[in-house]
Amino acid sequence: MAGTNQTQVTEFVLLGFSHGRPFLFALFLAIYLATLLGNSAILFLVSLDPHLHSPMYFFLSHLSCLDLCYSSVTVSKILANALRSQATISYRGCLAQTFLLMWCAGAECALLAVMAFDRLAAVCRPLRYSQALRPSTCASAAAGCWLWGLLDSALHTLLVARLSFCGAAQLQHIFCDVPPLLGAACGDTRPNELALHVSSIFVGLGPFLLVIISYLCILATVLGMPLATSRRKAFSTCSAHLIVVTLYFVAANLNYNRPSSGYSPAADTLVSVLYCIIIPMLNPLVYSLRNQEVWGALRKAVRVSATPGSPGNNA
Repeated sequence: MAGTNQTQVTEFVLLGFSHGRPFLFALFLAIYLATLLGNSAILFLVSLDPHLHSPMYFFLSHLSCLDLCYSSVTVSKILANALRSQATISYRGCLAQTFLLMWCAGAECALLAVMAFDRLAAVCRPLRYSQALRPSTCASAAAGCWLWGLLDSALHTLLVARLSFCGAAQLQHIFCDVPPLLGAACGDTRPNELALHVSSIFVGLGPFLLVIISYLCILATVLGMPLATSRRKAFSTCSAHLIVVTLYFVAANLNYNRPSSGYSPAADTLVSVLYCIIIPMLNPLVYSLRNQEVWGALRKAVRVSATPGSPGNNA
């Protein structure tokens, strides 16, 4: 609009910290520490134990790396702002946070689809598993996931960088993300909204459909197993994975592909916290809680560190 006062924004005020700062600080600190502990343990065990040097754990280590990035990008700034009288973030810091957050989101969507295919090949085609997922193939798939997320993030960040902001630059959120930036922008945001809708199909919905198809094929194979105990074990493991993956994709698509008329700052903040803060904390538990190989590697690491004369005990 011609009469709108457009100013050069140097920082944003984050309005999601209106109430309960001490509680938010304690809550997010506990979540962050749990996320760091769980995902770091996965990375440590996978690198340490040769029995975990397989495609499944290779992809799981990349998922843990993404989850660590998710939390570090968002929660570290949340903790800093929770201790301040006014929660703010610089304009460049906001763009950087948005870029890294979108990068992690796009890469994780693709990686979850690759992990579902890995389980599909292991359960339904066990004799061809080693040929289908050679180390070079796994490395290429992981690199493709990171690159896919990078390209998607670069597009959205460039589109956000062209936006103008009028009056007081305030975001109805606790960290920077594309939807709250669009809500605070003045001018034409239709290119951004179109990019989000298209991205939600190719980056979000597409991988999610691949995950669903893969687990349906796995379920059909599991139901054909002769032993009831094997069926129960496989079903409980796959169902836990599928619940968390579904929760992630649904929350992410709600966050980035919501109707413009249904903007609710509190609901959007809750959805964002769910998929980029809570789920990264849950992933190590879901993917290792019923996994005897991970628990075996952990017990082995504890025994080695507790053994007198071991490298970890030599001062």
